[in-house]
Amino acid sequence: MSDVYFVGCGPGDPELITVKAKKLIQKADVVVYSGSLIPDPILRLCKKGEMHDAARLVREEIFDLLYKNAKKGKLVVRLHDGDPSIYGAIKEQIDNLEWKGVRSIVVPGITAFLASAATLRTQLTLPGVTQTIIVTRAESRTKVPKREKISELAKHKATLIFYLSVHLISNLVKEAVAGGYKKSTPVAVVYKAGWKDQKIVKGTLQTIAKQIQEEKITRTAIVIISDVIDPEKYEYSKLYDKKFSHGYRRARSK
Repeated sequence: MSDVYFVGCGPGDPELITVKAKKLIQKADVVVYSGSLIPDPILRLCKKGEMHDAARLVREEIFDLLYKNAKKGKLVVRLHDGDPSIYGAIKEQIDNLEWKGVRSIVVPGITAFLASAATLRTQLTLPGVTQTIIVTRAESRTKVPKREKISELAKHKATLIFYLSVHLISNLVKEAVAGGYKKSTPVAVVYKAGWKDQKIVKGTLQTIAKQIQEEKITRTAIVIISDVIDPEKYEYSKLYDKKFSHGYRRARSK
């Protein structure tokens, strides 16, 4: 009986994959991967293993593949885009495997909102602007609790990040404004962050819906609503302030 590895392979750039993830993919006997969300250069890292596209399978078929091959002692990798812990479905798979005596190991990956921030060359938190990041999704077929409605989250005026929601951009704008964001609040949409055909669209809550419609972006994009994208002003970090003491450096009086 072998362990099953749930592996995050990053946002799409083959060089944004961890060393651990790369080694596991290369050694794997069986790889069950997340359909079109993982680019070919990463899939080609698997030199000898059987490849199974999870997009074509239902929950029971995926579980059966993982369990039966782990039971045979094979190295099994369940390959996820980005990081497995964000909007994946690993919990149900892990619980079912462990119920049948198979241990799971999770290998984290760089998630798309971090790749998007890197592409935008910005911080998601800025002193004097916001110190909070909210990662969420718009309600569609998957419901969200009432306390997590966009208009409720928007009241915090934090950096608001959306997965799986760009096709609902008009509703995002409406709810964000209803929650208290100004129409002039900057918005960035990063399509396929880390891929060769990556695209960045920047605007405001007043303009972004029309811009996204014109670009025909309907999926595989991160939406970020925040003043950190284009701040009018912000404060410098205290960490490197000469008047600030911490465990490694004393404040300089002059």
